[in-house]
Amino acid sequence: MDKKIRVIIAKAGLDGHDRGAKVIASALRDAGMEVIYTGLRQTPEMIVEAALQEDVDAIGISILSGAHMTIFPRVLELMKEKGMDDVLLFGGGIIPEEDIKKLKEMGVGELFTPGASTVEIIKFLENWVKEHPRVGI
Repeated sequence: MDKKIRVIIAKAGLDGHDRGAKVIASALRDAGMEVIYTGLRQTPEMIVEAALQEDVDAIGISILSGAHMTIFPRVLELMKEKGMDDVLLFGGGIIPEEDIKKLKEMGVGELFTPGASTVEIIKFLENWVKEHPRVGI
């Protein structure tokens, strides 16, 4: 790929477990992507603002706290408000299958549960960016 894929990895809400997010950030970096890790306890507003400032291709959110049905819809709402229709929202964590289905129907690109391989996540991101070229970049 000519242009490096830019991704923000964020931990939303009060969830203090960031090992998985750091593993994903490292794997994406090792795959040649530019990764911005926002750190713990980010609000949806902070995540979307950082994504806008960093001009990312994708926002990845790790949630283990059970707040996924609040956080993801709020991030999607803020992305729409900011005109970020060409940015992928994806995530991971402990999310029940029925909630994954609802969130994907709302517009979340993909949700990875514990045990998902980093190779699978990398391929998903590379394919998504290839299929959704951003205008003006």
